[in-house]
Amino acid sequence: MRTSLDSTGPDARIPVAIHASDPLSLAGATTQLRQQPAIELVDEASGRPGTVAVLLADALDEPTLSQLRRLVRIDGTRAVLVAGLIREAELLQVIESGVAAIVWRHEATGHRLLQAVIAASRGEGDLPSDLLGRLISQVGALQRKATSSPGAPASGLSTRELEVLQLVAEGMDTAEVARKLSYSERTVKNVMHGLTTRLHLRNRAHAVAYAFREGYI
Repeated sequence: MRTSLDSTGPDARIPVAIHASDPLSLAGATTQLRQQPAIELVDEASGRPGTVAVLLADALDEPTLSQLRRLVRIDGTRAVLVAGLIREAELLQVIESGVAAIVWRHEATGHRLLQAVIAASRGEGDLPSDLLGRLISQVGALQRKATSSPGAPASGLSTRELEVLQLVAEGMDTAEVARKLSYSERTVKNVMHGLTTRLHLRNRAHAVAYAFREGYI
């Protein structure tokens, strides 16, 4: 999912805390992000409101997944995961833990990290296109399995919510969805906020996973 960088400037700096298990990864991410005027690096224990956590991991073991869940569910932080590998069995766990954006380590330039941090700070999703395809396939398989069983859920989404979710699932950002549907950006944001709040979803990526899993899109 893409996002525009235009509305973020020096007067609206985003606090970012970097979490890394090894000093080389920490130093590399710090160097990349320190060069971005829109970002203010803060200590991981600062507790600043609106902080985005950037968590670096080669692979996702249980301690890393637990750390992600703690950051998002307990601390209320918006998280960006920078990973070298995400296995099929881990993908839904990562999304449902509340991660807002994922960046592959080999693509983690300063600009790419900034893009992901901005998306996370806005409550938007930012997934690599290959991961989005894997997510759609995975939740589609789960949905087909669920609908083959009795007790499939009744639809609880409005027409407007379905329209917005379908375009978000295609990778569109807020501005693109607004133009496509002839809505204001505020309307699109309100639709997504109402949807995620009502269904207790953590972010756009989680909403897309939910919609596919439940058979809405």
